[in-house]
Amino acid sequence: MSSFQEYYPRMRELADYLLNNPELGYKEYKTSEAIEEAIHEITPMEKAEHFCNTGIKVVFNNHQTKTIGIIAELDSLYQLGHRNADSETGAAQACGHYTQVTIALAIMNELVKNKRIGDFGANLAFIFTPAEEFVDLEWRKKQKAEGKITYFGGKQEAIKLGVFDDVDYCVSVHAIGEDFERRTIEINCDLAGFNFQYFDFFGKASHAAFAPEEGVNAQSIATLFTTALAFKRQQLKNPNQIRFNPVMIGDNTESINVIPDHVSMGTDIRYFDVEYAQQLMKQFNQAAEGCSLALGGNFKSETQVGYLPLRSNRDMNALVKNVFLRNDKISELIENRGYTMATGDIGDVSYLMPTIQIGYGGWNGTIHGSDFKLVDPVFVLDIFPEFIFNSVLEISNNLNKIRTYRRTNQEYLEQLNKMGAEK
Repeated sequence: MSSFQEYYPRMRELADYLLNNPELGYKEYKTSEAIEEAIHEITPMEKAEHFCNTGIKVVFNNHQTKTIGIIAELDSLYQLGHRNADSETGAAQACGHYTQVTIALAIMNELVKNKRIGDFGANLAFIFTPAEEFVDLEWRKKQKAEGKITYFGGKQEAIKLGVFDDVDYCVSVHAIGEDFERRTIEINCDLAGFNFQYFDFFGKASHAAFAPEEGVNAQSIATLFTTALAFKRQQLKNPNQIRFNPVMIGDNTESINVIPDHVSMGTDIRYFDVEYAQQLMKQFNQAAEGCSLALGGNFKSETQVGYLPLRSNRDMNALVKNVFLRNDKISELIENRGYTMATGDIGDVSYLMPTIQIGYGGWNGTIHGSDFKLVDPVFVLDIFPEFIFNSVLEISNNLNKIRTYRRTNQEYLEQLNKMGAEK
């Protein structure tokens, strides 16, 4: 029996605990405590580094010049309808992050139990990161205003704090939100980057029946703006790699017979081309200004920086494919999707260094939905962790086959600033 099989009951116990104790980003205190307890069980003498309150990093020094980071995400998202949601916070494990934790711990257990670190051609850093989901934004805004965080994404904050300074390559994993008849993994799938833009349109209130000519309808300005963005779609370059979704936000507190003098809107913009996204955001502002002027109102806008695109490293993925071809426990490999418009702050890490995200099935329902659930725990908690262990091993011993790069934190911050982040 392999160490992964032996460790499976413990990982099933931990997975059930995390599933039933979901926490939102930067608040994963029970999650972090449970992980640290598991790490102490595996390797009592290994020192854990803490960051962002809940983040944990453990480095296994193999006296090599390069280090591979193995990333696991701690947080849940807001999905109050999920059967395992926290009724007070609305947090739910509707994205499968809790199994990233068990995968990383199962790898660590094999590393220690069977003294495998010497097999690797690199040092290994296990990095448990908070706050991948871009939710709970009002609370995070307050945390930022109080100087407690700078970025809403946990990996962004970790980069700023230097957590990745000694890491040269990164391997992450993520649940695939699809049903599969056979055990399936995915490689070579890039993720989009995104920003949020917020628009406030201002008009002038008046009695809608008695004196409509005295008013300027902010809702009409917002409607005209929505129409302008709809027409903009016709002019998009590479339209399949751009998404935006303007919606009304906030509460309408006006009386029905009063012309509204203020309407708030927001849109995301999902992209792969940073420069083109910048152009579009500028054009969205121009459209907002034009629509406001056309109807006699005015506007203000705000940009909220999200995440950078993930460029999944093809050389690293080719080594993962070699492991897949040698394995007899995983049936299917998806390698030709190319990209998805989903996003994650793993993209920020890929800006710095060669990075991959390996997808894994074993679920059904809708990812981020109320019905998302684990249906093949043996695959996700036993078979897949062993596959990832072997994949990291393959990568570590073939680093010469990977076209490498390493951007500085300053270059990273400049890239965020291009997208509207504060300097």
